[in-house]
Amino acid sequence: MNLRRTTTTRRALAAVAITTGLVLSVAGCGGDGDGGQPKSSSTSAPAEKDTDPKQPESESPSDKTLAETKDGDLTVTITSATRDQGGFVNVTGTVRNGGNSSWMGAEWQSDERELAVNGGSLSGASLIDTQGKKKYLVLRDTTGRCLCTKFSRLRAGDSASWYAQFPAPPEGTTEVTFQVGSMPPAPIEISEGE
Repeated sequence: MNLRRTTTTRRALAAVAITTGLVLSVAGCGGDGDGGQPKSSSTSAPAEKDTDPKQPESESPSDKTLAETKDGDLTVTITSATRDQGGFVNVTGTVRNGGNSSWMGAEWQSDERELAVNGGSLSGASLIDTQGKKKYLVLRDTTGRCLCTKFSRLRAGDSASWYAQFPAPPEGTTEVTFQVGSMPPAPIEISEGE
């Protein structure tokens, strides 16, 4: 029994190491003929925006809403789900705390012991492919950190951007369901990346 568990663990760690290596390779190989300037990586967290409340925000294609789900005072909005060439799906969006107290994201973390170091994060999120009958968990690096947002305190009335990276379902699969914590499932459509 212990031999089987050790073998399974080694295989899982090898798969994570290979996946992480591929992600880093794809991110480091970018370049689109612009004088050697690196392309921005699709695996990094979305940049925080400093917005001036006096200036209206322009609506860009990434500001569209694919899905929105609500549980109590929390509202999760999904703005993109993009399949990249490395075989991953990057999902981004925002979470808004409409309650009267702070929120830390603890109920969204994974139950897996390996992911306990992530604290309040999206490590417990998943994509469900109902057609293929498969569940895809958030990817992690070799140290057990999820490739997802780790939340700090989200005060009442505040919003925060988030991202999570998953293994991609088969090429023909474009519709999946995003699920995290006790939030109701949110059906989303995967678009093809560049």
